Amino acid sequence: MTPEALAPRLPSPLQEVTDERFGRYGVRLLLKRDDLIHPDLIGNKWRKLVPNLRAAAGRPVLTFGGAYSNHLRATAAAGRLLGFPTFGVVRGDELAGRPLNPSLAQCAADGMRLHFVDRATYRCKSDPEVLAGLLDLLSPRAYVVPEGGSNSLAVRGCTELGAELRGLTDVVAVACGTGGTLAGLAAGLAPAQRAIGVPVLKGGFLGEEVRALQDAAFGGPRGAWTLADRFHFGGYGRVPPELDAFARDFEGRHGVGVERVYVAKLLFALRELAEEGVFAPGTTLAAVITGRP
Repeated sequence: MTPEALAPRLPSPLQEVTDERFGRYGVRLLLKRDDLIHPDLIGNKWRKLVPNLRAAAGRPVLTFGGAYSNHLRATAAAGRLLGFPTFGVVRGDELAGRPLNPSLAQCAADGMRLHFVDRATYRCKSDPEVLAGLLDLLSPRAYVVPEGGSNSLAVRGCTELGAELRGLTDVVAVACGTGGTLAGLAAGLAPAQRAIGVPVLKGGFLGEEVRALQDAAFGGPRGAWTLADRFHFGGYGRVPPELDAFARDFEGRHGVGVERVYVAKLLFALRELAEEGVFAPGTTLAAVITGRP
């Protein structure tokens, strides 16, 4: 079975929401509902995974992620739906002796074999010797997908997201983990449009990652993009009360579930940027909704 047999909803819907926190500054807010592409392969995970699954051609897939990785969950779901084995290398060997959290439990339920490694090993996961050892242990013939699914194939897959928004907005914003979605999104937009990435991890490294991904995928920079890197709330997975309250308020106003790790930070950042006058009056702004609660 090919990924296309899963009947994705593409292009994903574009939903306008009326919110005075944007409207008072003359900003029109649209939600690009990539969370509705497929029930199990949600949002940018569909756009990034499918090109890699075509390349894998039915072979086992080995990939990487943290304890709450949406990428691991999507890969495991794809394996269940399409009938290929999946292997997930998980950051943090201390997790091996604990009950699985809901994310990892779902991966296991979908048939993924989980392998926990210490953080030092995980940082070296792209080292040829480390990777060869993991393949020998888990599945020598596996097709390897990097953490977050971000490689050249994934970046080129995400250009379709930009293409679906060509001529419909002035600015498109997306939450970022590894940078692959932003790299492809910016490349797919029209020259007059620009993209904003909101990193959910602290560290200030994402700009280099996006540039490297575009170099690998296209041979150089593509599209106009910037980063709003002060809305990580202390790091990946950090959801302080202020952010949770904002997300609950947005859900109540608009009836749209707000995923906390990525989407809440994106929407919070856009509200703050609107208040700061970053968007000129008359701007049409699209927020890419990449996940569900």
